[in-house]
Amino acid sequence: MFIILAIGTAARVTALLELTWDRVDFEKRLINLTNADHKNKKRALVPMTNNVYKALKEAYQIRTCNYVIEYGSKQIKEIKKGFKNTAIKAGMPHVTPHVLRHSAATWMAEGGIPMTEIAQYLGHTNPNITYKVYARYSPDYLRDAASILDI
Repeated sequence: MFIILAIGTAARVTALLELTWDRVDFEKRLINLTNADHKNKKRALVPMTNNVYKALKEAYQIRTCNYVIEYGSKQIKEIKKGFKNTAIKAGMPHVTPHVLRHSAATWMAEGGIPMTEIAQYLGHTNPNITYKVYARYSPDYLRDAASILDI
């Protein structure tokens, strides 16, 4: 569930581990990643991808507590060890949970999504941060500059 949500929402680890079912709107197909307890990192209201929607619907049917990511009817507060073991088994020992957020943003940029939209999806308050990190993955990045040289 964590991996599906991490890729489908591009959310930070803490935002996903703190996600409760009352912030999942199946009717509007939206996930509110905002948590009033955390004011130092802006969090987004993101639409559900089809994969996320399907996974959440299935998880909702078997939920045993108010947290979306749970085990033994309790919130999972840490995934580092489990994620590391999974990454090692997959032959990718250097992959961390945060890499999934970067991968999602990179895929959006490669797909031509405007940097302002990616910034909103990531919850960045300043789109310049998004541009600085992800613009080089956009298919149109530097295209205008290159066209000037086409003499």
